[in-house]
Amino acid sequence: MSKKQFKAESKRLLDLMINSIYTNKEIFLREIISNASDAIDKLCYLSLTDDSVGLNRDDFRIDILVNKDERTITVRDNGIGMTLEEAESNLGVIAKSGSFQFKGEMESAKAEDLSIIGQFGVGFYSAFMVADQVTVRSRKFGEEKGVEWKSAGADGYTVTPVEKETVGTDVIMHLKADTEEEIFGSYLEVWKLKALIKKYSDYVRWPIKMDVQHQERFETGEKNDDGSPKYEYRMVTENETINSMVPIWQRSKSEVTDDDCIQWYKEKNRDRKDPCALVRVNAEGAVSYKAMLFVPGEQNENVFSGDNKGGVTLYSNGVMIMEKCDKLLHDYFDFVKGVVDSPDLSLNISREILQHDRQLRIIGQNLEKRIKGELEKLLKEDRPKYQEFFKNFGADLKVGICDEYGRYKDFLRDLLIFYTSEDRQVTLKEYVEAMPESQKVIYYATAASVKQAMSLPQCEQVRNRGFELIYLTSPLDEMVLENLRDQDGKSFCNVVTDDLGFETEEEKKAAEERDIENKELLDFVKEAVGGDLSKVRLSRKLSTQACCLTSEGPLTLEMERYFRHGPSEEMRKVRATRVLELNPEHRAMQALKEAFETDKEKAKKLSRILYVLAEMTAGMDVEDPAEFAAQVAELF
Repeated sequence: MSKKQFKAESKRLLDLMINSIYTNKEIFLREIISNASDAIDKLCYLSLTDDSVGLNRDDFRIDILVNKDERTITVRDNGIGMTLEEAESNLGVIAKSGSFQFKGEMESAKAEDLSIIGQFGVGFYSAFMVADQVTVRSRKFGEEKGVEWKSAGADGYTVTPVEKETVGTDVIMHLKADTEEEIFGSYLEVWKLKALIKKYSDYVRWPIKMDVQHQERFETGEKNDDGSPKYEYRMVTENETINSMVPIWQRSKSEVTDDDCIQWYKEKNRDRKDPCALVRVNAEGAVSYKAMLFVPGEQNENVFSGDNKGGVTLYSNGVMIMEKCDKLLHDYFDFVKGVVDSPDLSLNISREILQHDRQLRIIGQNLEKRIKGELEKLLKEDRPKYQEFFKNFGADLKVGICDEYGRYKDFLRDLLIFYTSEDRQVTLKEYVEAMPESQKVIYYATAASVKQAMSLPQCEQVRNRGFELIYLTSPLDEMVLENLRDQDGKSFCNVVTDDLGFETEEEKKAAEERDIENKELLDFVKEAVGGDLSKVRLSRKLSTQACCLTSEGPLTLEMERYFRHGPSEEMRKVRATRVLELNPEHRAMQALKEAFETDKEKAKKLSRILYVLAEMTAGMDVEDPAEFAAQVAELF
């Protein structure tokens, strides 16, 4: 029996595949099981029209056999099998796929309900990542003799006729010797194989069976001193079905209720809380797929893995392709968990990456519309529940609006809600619809909390006119409004930095003249305060408060607060261009004027006190509280 050589290009591909294509050795079992499932699919399909097959659907199975002494794992199926010619053709030429050819033949015959997992003819060779020798014994249905294909890798293979009693294929993998880097013998452990089957092949449609040992209690026939029966324990071996076969998302809504899906989600994700939204999809068309997605009810850190991120698991015909497919949904829906299963995915040769992402884009776009629809429904029908969702995951939506220069802003804007009081949140659309006719812009104020934002003195004039404000409490919020630009034609107005639009031209002119008249005093205050203060002016926004702190330029005080907690020293030094505004009608201003005329030292102290008061009102940190307290005490 002479050894045959792989073709030169096949030899190079085999070497590349064993060492480079697959990034995770443990998927070898998934690939071999998938091939076994394909073989059963073919014979099962044939049995529909050929009574001589002699097998019912319930007769088909995949067996996993372990021999620790010989260091082998065998995957056995009772599928279609191979002839000697087919073994040499399919296994001797890498990337020659019998499954792909069979699927093409059946599709040309308009076969229905036929899903073949393997289409590229290289998955079989993943066995060489863990095995130093692979033996395939197979007998084709309708043939009397079998064939044995054997190879130790890229150095070649042998193909010989053999006697085989039953139809089907055995793939026997002799594991490599253990090394310091890799314990290949761990794959001989039943618990390890069960874990791999549950992880990757749990939803293969045919039963995957293994011998599993259990401890069993039995009566010895003897009695204890008290007369009770005496028991002992022994190990028994049972042939168990490891996989569940039919995934919950493949079942119809008449078979599986939403409550069943929610229970599955909680068990799968170890989540104690019900999800706040469930999306179930059974789509047929240019791209067919089934999906079951969940929006978690809370942002819980998984106590077992430390992973609190979401992620959608991608399946193809029940075989797991990616545990977390980051190409399916955009990052703004990164919190969504669940599964998507499609027979129409173009998988690459390693089955770990998609060959083309067109199908994924179509699926992803459709799913995102469904997710958005469910969230909008929740927003409309259960506002408290939606507010809880937004508290947990609103930041993801905000980042999505700012991402790629606002590319997704119009898709996401209706999902945003903002505070208009400490206990009320509205969408921008709702805010605009409630605006009185005289209001031309959307007013907003930014602070560390809603209460603090509501207390900003610049808000007084807006509220006095009967206008609502939205209160921003996240460093992202200002960037979100910047990207949104407007809502239904209404622009955004920052009450701290922007013109409120309340003054007439005559009032503006009078205010400018007043600034000129008080220029000497304002320059004095600026010099007395020093530090980061760049300008002092008389306010046009204050009603009852003595002073306020605002800023000029693109960097606001809220952004400064955000940068102050940044990771780098350089970021923490970033400062807004600070402006102190004084209320010309307040008695504190009158006291400052009097001191300026009669007691310059007192005027300096009053200037510094007013500046610190403005800082405190704006929510800024006071650098020296003790000094501020001493300055106030000196006034008594």
